[in-house]
Amino acid sequence: MDSTGIQKRPEGDANLETSSTEKNLHDTDVALGSTEVESAGFDFARTKKLLRKCDKALLPFLALLYLLSFLDRTNIGNAKLAGLEEDLKMDGKWDYNVAVSIFFPFYVAAEIPSNMAMKRFRPSIWIPSIMVAWGFCTIMLGIVHNYAGLLACRAALGLAEGGLFPGITYYITMWYRRHECGLRMAIFFSAATAAGAFGGLLAFGIMQMDGTAGLGGWNWIFILEGIATLVIAIAAFWVMYDYPATAKFLDREEKAEIVRRLEHDRSVLSDEFKIQFMWDAFKDWKIYVHMLITIGIYTPLYSISVFMPSIVKGLGFSNEIAQLMTVPPYFVACLFTIGGGWLADRHGQRGIYMMGFCLMAMIGFAILAGADNLGAKYFGCFLIASGIYPNVPQGVAWNGNNIGGSLKRGVGIAMHVGFGNLGGAVAGFVVRAQEAPHYRSGHLTLLATTTMSFVLSGFMTWYLRRENARREREHKAPTEYTYEEKLMHKEDGDNAPFFRYTV
Repeated sequence: MDSTGIQKRPEGDANLETSSTEKNLHDTDVALGSTEVESAGFDFARTKKLLRKCDKALLPFLALLYLLSFLDRTNIGNAKLAGLEEDLKMDGKWDYNVAVSIFFPFYVAAEIPSNMAMKRFRPSIWIPSIMVAWGFCTIMLGIVHNYAGLLACRAALGLAEGGLFPGITYYITMWYRRHECGLRMAIFFSAATAAGAFGGLLAFGIMQMDGTAGLGGWNWIFILEGIATLVIAIAAFWVMYDYPATAKFLDREEKAEIVRRLEHDRSVLSDEFKIQFMWDAFKDWKIYVHMLITIGIYTPLYSISVFMPSIVKGLGFSNEIAQLMTVPPYFVACLFTIGGGWLADRHGQRGIYMMGFCLMAMIGFAILAGADNLGAKYFGCFLIASGIYPNVPQGVAWNGNNIGGSLKRGVGIAMHVGFGNLGGAVAGFVVRAQEAPHYRSGHLTLLATTTMSFVLSGFMTWYLRRENARREREHKAPTEYTYEEKLMHKEDGDNAPFFRYTV
């Protein structure tokens, strides 16, 4: 055991079978079997500096990618107020709802295969490639001439975008330890709130181009935002990094330290690409509970994201002013998203935070459903956005923290996010034009889904605490296991006796 208190890896273990990704993490410069690496544990100040260096190199660009992704899937809400329905002769009843919802089944279908591809191939190739595809689809949305074309492009957009969110969340776990991921995922996902705010401002400006080159304002919303995605996608081929062991912004010692920290954090659990680990994910009941929690969060997430302009317009604002009035709730939600991620990481807990944010959103939906005062309704929009958005990174970090093994975690995150995104298909039919401007049944439906997530988060918190207590009673403390003892359980994932859950 070295000076950091971390069990040394025996020299003879250097020949363990690894996947292609793991080989990247174990190249000759940072081989985990070397004494130099194992004795290189940084002190607190150096570790903090190293994490900040990674944050600066990774998070701004990842957040930009997700901002573009969320903007391109939800800008149909802004396009609606810019004349989309009228120009495509949509019927005003269900046509728009179908156009919103058709995106999500295709989005979900792409998620698990995409994460497995991320495991097999390089992130700097895979992520920019799917960006090129969805940027092209967004531009195509801007030149459609009929409703059928709109549906086809929305379906293709879903298929192209499906790999980004689960892929990036999985990617973050390849760089940071379990209780460092929540804040990073919150910063990354805060781009969604920025997309909501920025989308309203951008749409307000682009609407002034109505009639330019014979196109409507809604055409230009899709075209210009799609072009922006394509430009960033091309840059991403050169800007995006793959893994710590190959990152050019790190020196040799820093690469070694990141790999050492990840190795210690995952407690030698397997990083190999084996189909067995995919089936382990499919058989884990805890992941399915998280999937239910997630669909209860994502249904209101997409309802608010797509229908916020219409809801705010129902408070008595014009189309243009409604676009601008959507900005403040998203700005406040961004602060709660990042703040909640920071606090949850600091305390090493997630369930209690998810319950608190669910309760905030539940109060907001109750206000929108029951109040008649316009000021109270607008305040309810703040509560909803500030309660729903933080729970997306909280939920995916919680689930990811509690899945042992790299491939199982990648598949489990994709299952979690994929099922949650089916809430987007539901969301398209929750807020109905016939109920404008109050949308009471829609708000009550979303109150019910958020309540389900609140209850299930409480159940998971209780169960995981009980299971941790059982393992403490029946097994040794994690720090008391030798490397050889841990190695015997390398394929057991989170069922390994030394694994402890995040509650």
